[in-house]
Amino acid sequence: MTLAQALLPEFDHEMAGVRKTLERVPEDKFGWRPHPKSGTMGWLASHLATLPSLAVRTIESDAYEIAPDGKPPSGPPKLNTRQEVLETFDKNRDQARTAIAAASDDHLMKPWTLSYMGKTIFTLPRVQVLRTVFLSHTIHHRAQSLASICG
Repeated sequence: MTLAQALLPEFDHEMAGVRKTLERVPEDKFGWRPHPKSGTMGWLASHLATLPSLAVRTIESDAYEIAPDGKPPSGPPKLNTRQEVLETFDKNRDQARTAIAAASDDHLMKPWTLSYMGKTIFTLPRVQVLRTVFLSHTIHHRAQSLASICG
């Protein structure tokens, strides 16, 4: 079994959970935030919809700079409806799954670096980035969404 074959069932399981959560985000609550310092529900839904692009970025590049040229990160695009969120998520999920499925073990073991304003945050094998950064980050934000929806 390849690394990609081992990762895909977990990817599929988590992406199904994310989609189910995004289907339940109330459009009339996109501007709601649980705390003044928190992002809005719309921001969180948009972030979840675009997170699978991190998997593609991890496979297709050797590194990612969060703040290129010292510019602050732009954040996720502003998606205004649940339909836009779901369409964006579906497109990103499908592209991520395709990229993961096509990646060889050798490629998944190559290092990938995340940096911020020119400073390396970490360098890890791509497979570890997919598992511990992409999937864990997605699970974290899905839990935040569920808490907000149910709370």
